[in-house]
Amino acid sequence: CRLALRSTPGPEVDFARAEREYQLYVGVLRGKLGLQVLELPADESLPDCVFVEDAAVVCEETALLTRPGAPSRRKEVEAMKRALESLNLNIVEMVDENATLDGGDVLFTGREFFVGLSRRTNQRGAEILADTFKDYAVSTVPVHDSLHLKSFCSMAGPNLIAIGSSEAAQKALKTMQQMSDHRYDKLTVPDDAAANCVYLNIPSKGHVLLHRAPEEYPESAKVFEKLKDHMLIPIAITELEKVNGSLTCCSVLINKTSVL
Repeated sequence: CRLALRSTPGPEVDFARAEREYQLYVGVLRGKLGLQVLELPADESLPDCVFVEDAAVVCEETALLTRPGAPSRRKEVEAMKRALESLNLNIVEMVDENATLDGGDVLFTGREFFVGLSRRTNQRGAEILADTFKDYAVSTVPVHDSLHLKSFCSMAGPNLIAIGSSEAAQKALKTMQQMSDHRYDKLTVPDDAAANCVYLNIPSKGHVLLHRAPEEYPESAKVFEKLKDHMLIPIAITELEKVNGSLTCCSVLINKTSVL
């Protein structure tokens, strides 16, 4: 299997183990949490296609199909479009050839959007996102040393930003705080990669947080364990991380009550 773009050369991916990690991830969403999961078909010609987050940004009833920054990933959007059409969402396509946007650079806080300007996302992409979601403020954040904005931050609760400890991560957080009219709480974890977690508010379960497993990031896992109001679910994605994967990369969360 041809595997995924990397920001730096690294160890070979154990494909069988990567598949097990992915199945566990899906199993948590579907089995443990009772969510409806619509899986996109695998495409051997698109080795990054497991990272579905980058192909679309969904907020309420609107889905923005992105224009990924890596040209080799542009065709991934076609399968995403078909899936989102089946859910009857209002679909907006990014057709401007000067625009690039990866979903991994988009942090929606519930109140506003922060968009990372990175090697994969540019100012024009951020402008189209702002035009698409006019009800929300959109601020841009420079991202220099990481693939995406969410490589070192994510939402860990309704008002809580999980953030890595590196100088670059802390600088980005400072920018976000300066841009926003709202004061967010922050949860600082020692490892940037562990700051990427998946927060869900599920009516029957309350606050749920998927976070990196203790065997991967023991010190960061201890920080998450302080969140006493959350159902905490540790998940390992050691193999996908070798190709810059993180927990939010493998899903697009859509708040719909209708049956798939």
